[in-house]
Amino acid sequence: MQEELKFAVLIDADNVSFKYIKIILDEIASYGIATYKRIYGDWTDTRLSSWKPVLLDNSIIPMQQYSYTTGKSSTDSAMIIDAMDILYSGNVQGFCIVSSDSDFTRLVARLRESGMNVIGMGESKTPKPFIAACNQFKYLDILLANASKAEKMAAAHEEEKEGEAEAAREEPEIEKNREKEKGKEQEKGAKTRGRGRNSSRQEAKPKVENKANEKAEAKPEKEKSREKAVPESQEEKTPQPRTNLEMVRQAIHSIVQDGSDEDGWMLSADLGNQLAKRFPDFDVRNFGFSKLTPFLASLRDFEIRRTRSSGNRNVQLVYVKEK
Repeated sequence: MQEELKFAVLIDADNVSFKYIKIILDEIASYGIATYKRIYGDWTDTRLSSWKPVLLDNSIIPMQQYSYTTGKSSTDSAMIIDAMDILYSGNVQGFCIVSSDSDFTRLVARLRESGMNVIGMGESKTPKPFIAACNQFKYLDILLANASKAEKMAAAHEEEKEGEAEAAREEPEIEKNREKEKGKEQEKGAKTRGRGRNSSRQEAKPKVENKANEKAEAKPEKEKSREKAVPESQEEKTPQPRTNLEMVRQAIHSIVQDGSDEDGWMLSADLGNQLAKRFPDFDVRNFGFSKLTPFLASLRDFEIRRTRSSGNRNVQLVYVKEK
């Protein structure tokens, strides 16, 4: 069994919100073990108070760094010094630098020169030089938006299931009420036929009132629909990655043309590795997918073929070819 890589996770509290902490730790867990978990900032500043409950729950060590001068960030220097100390200790094989600040671009380049695997994390506003310096870069705001959408969809699905179950329980009672209403209507119809013209005229008035009541009841429904429409139009748009879909599409065509066999087929795993090398911020989740194959299928520019591995029949190989 291959030993898991050890990472040092260094977080710039001045440029990252506490709401991303779960995503940060979940992402790094898919690459290895976070042996160092440190966060840097001036903890006497009330702006960082929201971070304090999160630190204890996730075993993150706060590193105090006073702001010596107004308008200058001394946090960056403290992070850089610690990163170099950890590098020379030889205890890790990689770093996770969490910040949206381009000031760490040179640090990342230096760590990679020493053979470190560097994963950057920040918001979509992160400058491109910092993104390009990392082996891989993750957009925290995009991942959080996708996670929120998934939670809402799951909650809506659960509500729908509960509604269906409630309707199934109430169905017998509803059927009984229908039978009662039907009997009442038949009885009312018999009485109406036995009355004269004068009584029929008198009964015409309630019908008008009923129509007025129906209009009055219909009005709030329209108002409700208008109220629902307002939040939908004001919904925040999902943040967009620096590497857009068209750039990825063109790169995939180029990679498949260069790396395919004589029949034009290329292993999708090799394609994914090449994309990650070209675009450090490439992640299919940025485009609403969880796997590479569905993402490739959505482009409609490529044929996809699945086969079983000759060495292990339980392993499925996926190949891609230009249409």
